[in-house]
Amino acid sequence: MRCPCISIGILISIFLFSFLGPYIYNVNPYDLNPDALLLPPTLEHPFGTDRLGRDLFARLMYGGRVSLIIGVGSALIASMLGLIIGITAGFFKGKVDKGFVILVDLFLTFPTFFLLLALVSYVEASVWVLIFVISVTGWMTMARMIRAESFSISEKPFIKILKIANVNPLKIILKYFAPLLAPIFFVSFTFGVGGAILSESALSFLGLGITPPQMSWGSLISEGKEVMEIAWWISFFPGLMIFLVTFSLMQISDYLQSRTNRKEVLS
Repeated sequence: MRCPCISIGILISIFLFSFLGPYIYNVNPYDLNPDALLLPPTLEHPFGTDRLGRDLFARLMYGGRVSLIIGVGSALIASMLGLIIGITAGFFKGKVDKGFVILVDLFLTFPTFFLLLALVSYVEASVWVLIFVISVTGWMTMARMIRAESFSISEKPFIKILKIANVNPLKIILKYFAPLLAPIFFVSFTFGVGGAILSESALSFLGLGITPPQMSWGSLISEGKEVMEIAWWISFFPGLMIFLVTFSLMQISDYLQSRTNRKEVLS
């Protein structure tokens, strides 16, 4: 499989657009302009304006910061939780592994999105609350993959020898397990970023995520749903951003997974 250079380029461009763009495009995303309500894309307003005359191009930049921070932060925490819990279960086995199975089954009893809705409905949503909630509900898949691979690694002869020699378990995990599990971690992380952005967008679209005056791509889509027929651009452009990010991350994830599988076959 070829290197996903186009997908990487798209991601870099979107990150630059969101984090450096506001320093170049000096338009306040909160400025109201009653003379420019629901204007279509023009040279003055590249992505048009919303119902209050606010520049959508500027709002996409600021909303992108929130969506990307939530996506990356949630995926990082969820992947780290899954890595730690999965390695622990796969390395120590026995009662620890049984406890892991019970914990995962408990979380999987509820559909992930409904669990998200239940948690968010009891707290006031913010960037950090959403990062915490999405990461808490998203670590199970990563942990199960890491656990399965850890079982395989723990059966290798050199790992058994190290255990017989009473080598510190933490040293074995950090020196031997972590490098072998790194490819799975990165695949899960890239996939998790896209999933977290979609989760945040869905919550914001339902009015349970980011709320004004803060903004995200999901909340921008929600703002445009009532005027979709006469102002398509309000929901289209944030939706396009979400699509480009998730599609690019999926391409990168597929590439990393194919490389990992190829190495396993060769070894």
